[in-house]
Amino acid sequence: MSGAGWTGWPLVALGGAAGACLRYAVDRAVRARYGSAFPWGTLTVNAAGSLLLGLLAGTARGAAGPWAALLATGLCGALTTYSAFSHETLRLAELGRGRAALANAAVTPAVALGAVWAGLALARYLAG
Repeated sequence: MSGAGWTGWPLVALGGAAGACLRYAVDRAVRARYGSAFPWGTLTVNAAGSLLLGLLAGTARGAAGPWAALLATGLCGALTTYSAFSHETLRLAELGRGRAALANAAVTPAVALGAVWAGLALARYLAG
């Protein structure tokens, strides 16, 4: 393994730990406020993480090196969650809530893609 790999993994781990804890806290807070009939917490963290990743991708420092390892790969990678999105969509379908499952399957990717695009556009705008 190259030297960059050995020096980058602690940053990924640190960012990942922060992102996972943040995901848990946000999901619980959103569920407490809006209930668990629809996976609003997962949608929220996926949108927020995608927005942040877009912002990072639009900056020179966020595109590579230690900042990318810490924030993009670590924090955003652990904050966003495709597995929970998939599980919650399947669970809605299994519970006979097909419309909610379909809505989640359609809305989550659209929101995440829109958020990453918005973050990238905002970063470029702010950079001039």
